[in-house]
Amino acid sequence: MTGNFKRVFGDTKPAIAMVHLGALPGSPLHDHSAGMDGIVDAARRDLDALQAAGFDAVMFGNENDRPYEFAVDTASSSAMAYTIGRLKDAIRIPFGVNVLWDPMSTMAVAAATGADFVREIFTGTYASDMGPWTPDAGKAIRYRDRLGRSDLAVLFNISAEFAWSLDRRSVADRARSAVFSSVPDAVLVSGQITGEAAEMSDLKAVKGVLPETPVLANTGVKHETVGDVFAIADGCIVGSSLKIDGDTWNAVDPERASDFMAWVRAARGEG
Repeated sequence: MTGNFKRVFGDTKPAIAMVHLGALPGSPLHDHSAGMDGIVDAARRDLDALQAAGFDAVMFGNENDRPYEFAVDTASSSAMAYTIGRLKDAIRIPFGVNVLWDPMSTMAVAAATGADFVREIFTGTYASDMGPWTPDAGKAIRYRDRLGRSDLAVLFNISAEFAWSLDRRSVADRARSAVFSSVPDAVLVSGQITGEAAEMSDLKAVKGVLPETPVLANTGVKHETVGDVFAIADGCIVGSSLKIDGDTWNAVDPERASDFMAWVRAARGEG
């Protein structure tokens, strides 16, 4: 069940960097004066900086489309696909897609753009800032295969941000159950909100029950903590730590991005 992950990332512990798109059409924070060209230009600058820093992969996300939706507006998902299409010739490393918080739109955008992997909340039941949250992994994975993308690596975030799990099993038991009942290529462990670190104890517990499944830290990884994270986990996804002043909503800081990858290489013993 983890073959797609290895096909995309090989045997390395990947550092996956976020390209946070500007608010898309259909969302309240969209900048109508800058329009789509503004979104594409900002994303291109971030992409260039992250690739120059040496990240193993990037993931395009719509974190600025607040307040978030479970069924994403068609205009937003279309604009996200359009943006990635405009950047496609410049992408030199594997890339993923996450359309918050809509697994079906995530699969559709990934299929349309030729993405290598996706991230989403696919399992569980939550009380969230957006209301009751009940994703359907069976529906999403079947949709992926109907779109002809059974090769698409699926990264299951099993500790939802902006939410509280109504399933009172431990995070490790929920992760183990998700792997048994579904087909994740990797499991992600998150903090409570974007930019907030997962508890190291949770990361260790999940990896302890899933020794054969890639387990990644999904939020809040910092330069000074990536070594500790990589001592347990099989990789990380990082966004806020790479931004100017470490602020999620700022542009990528090329120097911070390069420094982060220096810490990653040291953690992986690459010298």
